[in-house]
Formats: sequence, C-alpha cells, structure tokens
Amino acid sequence: MGYKLPNGGYYQVAATYDAVLLFSALSNATEAVATVTGASLAVGDIVLLSSGWSKLDNKVVRVKAATATAITLEGIDTSDVILFPAGGGVGSMKKILTWVQVPQVSDLAFSGGDQNYLDVVFLEDDQGKQVPTDKSAASMTLTIADDPSKAFNAVLLKADAGKQVQAARLVLPGTDQLLYGAFISFSKQPAVSRNNLLTRTVSLALQSEPTRYLS
Repeated sequence: MGYKLPNGGYYQVAATYDAVLLFSALSNATEAVATVTGASLAVGDIVLLSSGWSKLDNKVVRVKAATATAITLEGIDTSDVILFPAGGGVGSMKKILTWVQVPQVSDLAFSGGDQNYLDVVFLEDDQGKQVPTDKSAASMTLTIADDPSKAFNAVLLKADAGKQVQAARLVLPGTDQLLYGAFISFSKQPAVSRNNLLTRTVSLALQSEPTRYLS
C-alpha cells in the first residue's frame, strides 16, 4: 500500500517546441519505435505526437531510446494490432524545448472522462444490461492567482489564440509526472470578489489520455 500528498507539486505548459519531425512508420511493439530520418532527440526528451492511430494522436510521451533513425516511445504499447492496425500509425512528433510553470495554483479540478454505456435489453431478458461504449470528453481547470506581470501569461495567451493542441504536465512530489495534450484557454478577465484573491482560470480540453511516468 502507498499514498502521497500533492503538496509541492507544480503545473507546466510547453513554451517552445523544436521543428516537426516526421516518422514514416510506427511499429507494433510493447514499446513503439518510430522510424525517422536525421533525428537529434535524446533519452528523456518529451514529445507531442501526431499519429494516424487515434489512441496516440495528440499524446505527449517520453523518449526512451534514440538514434538518428529510430525513436523508442517509453511505455507506449502498440502490440495490439486490432487497436493499432499495422502501418496506420504514420505521423510526426515535436520535441518540447522549454516549459513555463503556471504558479500560484489554488485549485485544480478534473471533469469528464467517465465511461458511457449503451442500455441493452431483449424480449426474453428479465433485466437489461449495460455495454461500455466510449468515454466522455475530459477537461481540467486550474484556478490561479492573477499575476499579469509573469512570463507564463504570454505563453497561455498565445496558446489560447492559436487554437492548437499544446503539451502540458503536472509534476507531483518525487519523480511522478502526468503528461497531457490539450487545447488551452485562458481567462483574460480576473474574477473579482471582495476580500478574496483576484483569480483567473486556465482551462484544458484534453485530446488524449494522460501519460504517466513514475520515475
């Protein structure tokens, strides 16, 4: 058994990216390997994927091994050819060059991601059944102290205006981190309430399941 408190954790969004790196193939393996040309990635780099496999599209992952022609994606199991049809994963990746911390987070709320079901019942049944279908769209909302002088404001405003999927991560105490690909919006007007902090909200519409690395 084990547990931890989130106290001391922090939240970051990608500030700058490297050029897009195309991969001509993505293997079916317990850890997927991308075939590339002239790559300069290193072990531990974080990349944002674009892939023909919907389960990997807009996913943020870590590089486990890297050469000029092959990039291994840590913990990304694509061995199931039903979920990941052979040859269908072609796409691109871009390395996150720098991150910016979003400081003074007073609340972090998750919503959505719940399993949806189809109710099924036949004439001969005494009781209906529920069959799992998809999951509802997931989102995350950060409430932060309003501090317009800090560098993160420009990064968030650019992400809001650009309407492109961005990389973000929640770093918990120790070596635990969760990586997200999301559309980001940032409130321009702070919430004003007497005797309370001025606050703003950072909203993330998650476009893929989070990737978690414990070490």
